[in-house]
Amino acid sequence: MKNLRAIRFIVMCCLAVCQVEQRLQAADWPAYRADAQRSGFTTDGLPEELALQWHIQNTHAIQSAWPRSTRLTYDRVNHCVIADDRVYFGDSVTGKIQAVDLNTGKPVWEYFTEGPVRFAPTVWRDQLLVTSDDGFLYALSVAEGSLLWKHRGGPRADMVVGNERVISKWPARGAAVVVNDIVYYAAGIWPSDGIFLHALNAKTGKPVWSNTDSGQIYMPQPHGGADANSGISAQGYLAVAGDHLLVPAGRAVPASMNRLTGEFEYFHLQKNRAQGGGDTIVAGDLFLNSGVVFKAADGEAIAKSAPGPTVATPDGLVQASRGSISRYQWVDTENPDRKGKLVRGKALKQIWTLKQTHPSAALIIAGDKIISGASGFVETIDLETGKPLWSTPVEGTAYGLAASNARLLVSTDRGTLYAFGSQTTVPASDNDKQVVKSPYPTDSVAARAAAEIVKRTGIKKGYCFDVGCGDGALAYELATRTQLRIIAIEADPELIALARQKLTAAGVYGSRVTVLQRSLDQTNTPNKVANLVVSGKSLSEDVAAIPRQEFKRLQRPYGGVICLGKPGALEIDKRGAMEGAGEWTHQYADAANTLCSNDKLVNGQLSMLWYRDFDFVIPSRHGRGPAPLYSKGRLFHEGNNGLLAVDAYNGHELWRFKIEGVLAAYDGDELMGASGTGSNYCLGGDFVFIRHEEHCFQLDAATGELLHTYDVPPSEDPKAEKTKQPWGYIAWHDGMLIGTAADPSHVVAYRYHATTGDMTKQLTESTRLFAFDTKTR
Repeated sequence: MKNLRAIRFIVMCCLAVCQVEQRLQAADWPAYRADAQRSGFTTDGLPEELALQWHIQNTHAIQSAWPRSTRLTYDRVNHCVIADDRVYFGDSVTGKIQAVDLNTGKPVWEYFTEGPVRFAPTVWRDQLLVTSDDGFLYALSVAEGSLLWKHRGGPRADMVVGNERVISKWPARGAAVVVNDIVYYAAGIWPSDGIFLHALNAKTGKPVWSNTDSGQIYMPQPHGGADANSGISAQGYLAVAGDHLLVPAGRAVPASMNRLTGEFEYFHLQKNRAQGGGDTIVAGDLFLNSGVVFKAADGEAIAKSAPGPTVATPDGLVQASRGSISRYQWVDTENPDRKGKLVRGKALKQIWTLKQTHPSAALIIAGDKIISGASGFVETIDLETGKPLWSTPVEGTAYGLAASNARLLVSTDRGTLYAFGSQTTVPASDNDKQVVKSPYPTDSVAARAAAEIVKRTGIKKGYCFDVGCGDGALAYELATRTQLRIIAIEADPELIALARQKLTAAGVYGSRVTVLQRSLDQTNTPNKVANLVVSGKSLSEDVAAIPRQEFKRLQRPYGGVICLGKPGALEIDKRGAMEGAGEWTHQYADAANTLCSNDKLVNGQLSMLWYRDFDFVIPSRHGRGPAPLYSKGRLFHEGNNGLLAVDAYNGHELWRFKIEGVLAAYDGDELMGASGTGSNYCLGGDFVFIRHEEHCFQLDAATGELLHTYDVPPSEDPKAEKTKQPWGYIAWHDGMLIGTAADPSHVVAYRYHATTGDMTKQLTESTRLFAFDTKTR
């Protein structure tokens, strides 16, 4: 592919002239990056000098779905849109959609969804269209925030634990786009569970078409030669290129659907396995994504682009890359084809480049000014000359920019929304959210019950369900005493509104407690996920009258507790092991390497129960690190620098044990690892045994506490060298810890590439066999 940054001929469509769509921009900024093409361009200008008019500071930090990903960046800030002197934005923590006055920042209305709102809304006529992780597309009145209609993206109301929140099994993460009175959006991110794309009448919410089979496409996978059923993980902002609906596919390049019929057109996953994620920006017959220019007609890559923020203007592009900002304009070209015939086309000519010291995190154009957001500041640049005009510091990184009616709106990853305008307007106003110390009585039945629940159950972490939460008092009191993530469920709409109001005022809504409107006997929440189940309702009503079936369904095996009743009369039910459940305690199931867990419960088609991102570095898959292990409701996974234990039923982190460099030798492309060395850890009884160098550490499986350290015993052969030997093979059986002394003189060759791994520490042979009785140590 050719390089977009060259001044000579850069891009030419093979058979047709590339026509750049001329967009008539109103004064509003009604969608993410201004329009359905996600161009980032508006003709509406900004004053020469800007001053802070107002700002809003959230009471909680931004909670991105995938905080470590450099490709899944859509919710690093709460992006906003602007229409009719109002600013609209969602919240990935509280699940609220909010409207504030553009001139003052004062609240106008708010509306609660039942999941994180990770994408900017879209304004269409008198409606605000916004997707939520609760699986719905909402249409709200822009005037008052009332619900006009909503549409469920997935087939059912089923929920999962996703990104540490209880959300729809099919979260609506294909953000809405509107064209010709039709709104398009997508739900579902796991192809195996189904991907659903919808076109709806924007006024009524009635379906125009639905594509329900985009999760089961037989297609080439990223690894060459591998074809399989897969699909489109719809995550990001949908964009429109003529009759092509471009669907962001998470970390991959976008797919395309026929916008009029919903029929699948293309998804070149294997061809572009190194590209994808981030914004998709349409420029006429082309679109740009992750530093590559593609033809919208067939999705074929035709040129390289700058791998940074981009704006598509009517006459060209403005791009930021590696600390510089450049402007390009389309020019007419004539170039010979293979037969020597001149073919007319379009190319991009570089007009100017501004060298900067700070890389741009976001880029838009308002009239004759470029606005660049970066870490710690925002600046404007003259579009014609490339000359810097104005700058100001901000807290955090300015990933979100919008401009309308002589105002610049800036969203940062610190949860701050800034509004800048003319210096001649009113002084800046402070709209920081105020936290009420406690919206509930301090010495209440709920407070006494919470204290007793914590004392008697000992459960302070994990997931708690408050079924029949009332006004949220018990949920609040538990939140102040524990680190539990609390899902409060109530059927009464008035109590739900009251609970949300009080919990929001206390600063814990969304970050610690979320309230769902559900029937108490059918909540549609995931099975077997609750570490603790309580009921605010049981503080005032007879426990015997409260149906228990839903409580039992939620209760996690291996220690999940139901705790009901008034203080001093709590009834506690603790769930034990699942009859027929198996274990996987060694690399190949057990010490005998049977590759059989003896589980009698798993059958039929499997489905997602929970998923999340861990800040935990693991070896390259080509390094073949040890497999995850499981026992008694706990899942164990080893990383480069330690061991991680999580709750197998909900993904909650239990503990970490640090061993610096324990798998560093496996982190490469050598294709040896555990396939040659065997695993370096195993489970036995209530313990974890993990070897490193000449040691083996015995950990408490429940807490991660180091209980004992075993060392490789010295050789009894008087002729043997007295140097310490590394621990090799490891297994546990019936109280016996079995090991070998590895032979450091026997080093095998790598099987693929010698990169960052270390074959001298991937030892495959041993010289001695030994065992310890762990009952006596």
